[in-house]
Amino acid sequence: MHKGLKMMALAVLAMPLTMMAQSNVNLPQDKGPDKINVSAYPADQQKGYKVFVDKCAKCHTIARPINTTMTKPEWERYVKRMMHKPNSGISDAQGKTIFEFLAYDQENRKDKNASAFFKSLSDEEIEKLKAQQH
Repeated sequence: MHKGLKMMALAVLAMPLTMMAQSNVNLPQDKGPDKINVSAYPADQQKGYKVFVDKCAKCHTIARPINTTMTKPEWERYVKRMMHKPNSGISDAQGKTIFEFLAYDQENRKDKNASAFFKSLSDEEIEKLKAQQH
């Protein structure tokens, strides 16, 4: 029984290290601005921004999604994917709020000046960056 408890304790302790390892790649987006002035956004989107920052900054730089441009379906898939990451702590309602904020921001800020932002990278492109940085 002690061996089982010891293994569980090690697994729990190793989990944050595993999560850090997932986010330790530096993407071009990570070097951009890490805040958005949302004062002109509708009140519900300002609240969504707070949820977005609180939840998404747990696993990667907040600059990453702020400086990435995606289509609405891509944002939807991305948020769902992040919700299923271990320990994301993103509920269905929070995921919906985050998606709605990202879709609004995409349409009202990024689409108006798309060349100022980075296209999202494929998993393969991210893996190549990881390999180059280690």
